[in-house]
Amino acid sequence: MPADVFAIEEDFEVLGSDNLPVGQADGVTDDGLELARRDAGTDGRRHLLPLDMIDRVVADERKVFLNCTQEEARTRWRELA
Repeated sequence: MPADVFAIEEDFEVLGSDNLPVGQADGVTDDGLELARRDAGTDGRRHLLPLDMIDRVVADERKVFLNCTQEEARTRWRELA
């Protein structure tokens, strides 16, 4: 997990290692990276990605890059209530 993971802010773009969009960040907690429910592919539900899936954060571009593809991220995310 990158040291700057807690620099992630709401609406940072989250991209898979294949550069395909996974979603928009809603925030970071000790439990993981929360994705906004308004994103395509989320069925209007909030999802959580484990922090160990984050490869790097490019804060000046407001982007988060994962160490897995879009498809892998969507199979590993956890749905939040």
